[in-house]
Amino acid sequence: MALDAGAVLIIGGDGFCGWPTALHLSSIGHAVTIVDNLSRRAIADQLGAQSLTPIASPPERLAAWSRVSGAHIDFVTLDVAQDYDGLAALLDRVRPETVIHFAEQRAAPYSMKGPTEKRYTVDNNINATHNLLVALSSVGLDAHVIHLGTMGVYGYDGDGLEIPEGYLEVFLKGPSDRMLSRRILYPTNPGSVYHLTKSLDQLLFQFYARNDGLRITDLHQGIVWGTQTEETRRDPALINRFDYDGDYGTVLNRFLIEAAVGHPLTVHGTGGQTRAFIHIQDTVRCIALAVQNPPARGEPVRIRNQMTETHRIRDLAALVARITGAKISFVDNPRLEAAENDLVVSNRSFLELGLKPITLSDGLLTETLEISLRYADRCDLSRIPAQSLWRADMAADAVPSTAITA
Repeated sequence: MALDAGAVLIIGGDGFCGWPTALHLSSIGHAVTIVDNLSRRAIADQLGAQSLTPIASPPERLAAWSRVSGAHIDFVTLDVAQDYDGLAALLDRVRPETVIHFAEQRAAPYSMKGPTEKRYTVDNNINATHNLLVALSSVGLDAHVIHLGTMGVYGYDGDGLEIPEGYLEVFLKGPSDRMLSRRILYPTNPGSVYHLTKSLDQLLFQFYARNDGLRITDLHQGIVWGTQTEETRRDPALINRFDYDGDYGTVLNRFLIEAAVGHPLTVHGTGGQTRAFIHIQDTVRCIALAVQNPPARGEPVRIRNQMTETHRIRDLAALVARITGAKISFVDNPRLEAAENDLVVSNRSFLELGLKPITLSDGLLTETLEISLRYADRCDLSRIPAQSLWRADMAADAVPSTAITA
């Protein structure tokens, strides 16, 4: 049982990060309510790209958790981006101490797929965030908002400067040549519509923290790898998503399923892109630490970099190739990004709170590979190539070279 465990509302709690977070917080004593419109499942149907792991229905998941833990999780079907009144009424009824906001379309490639997906990503993500902030103010609820953002808001320019946790102190020449300091949000440089919405979220948070006194923590998360957590391993019906398709599959998980089915690992461009990574188990631990350490009312938005290590993509491919014997194939990059970049990120705040990071050397890479092998027969090879292009004129070069065959 957690110290001072209270009621937690998790919007988007049926998703890849939301579901294991709900189980973890429930396991340490929080009264958890999941709010979800099941849009991630609907998008999977739309794309014809289901999770590699078989995902149980919400009632089956909740029943399994109750069976193995003795704890109960409530589930409310609600579209927070479209039903403001329903959201406000729910907040007023539950009166949670913490609201965890996962209710955003989370894939950069999907957000660049076409006009429909671009508009959906902006409409859904910005409306969900703004509706939540307005509803909290309107019902007079002093709940701590924890938002899952992304390291990708900063872009990947490759300048090697350490990215701080949210803020930058700048000095400007004022009257009489006196130097004045200002603390500003670290400049963003989003590389997709998805990352753009997370950048816009920051401005919404900054305004409502200052104007309405909302207490907000914004977690800038790295790319998540792995699938299982301590809680999702407890019953087959609790298993987490494993997305491998070109729109939603994160790069390391994609490499692992390619290795499992005997296909070369597809590295985009030179593979010199450096990215921040975090294991899904550390994701839920970081969120629990954020729940336990809320900002004070009137404090600026607290920003924490939720990542544990950085790697170049080609180095990840080499690591998987050494473990599995897979070959590596360099293919055209469908994204507009630097071919090579350095990435230095501060994650001091979570380390100071006691996080002991899981790294790729800790053995869980093997567990994820075992899951890939176990469910390899569910893999649809035609769904692995990256089909979402950052510009229409890239189509002639990018799509043919990323085609995957059995």
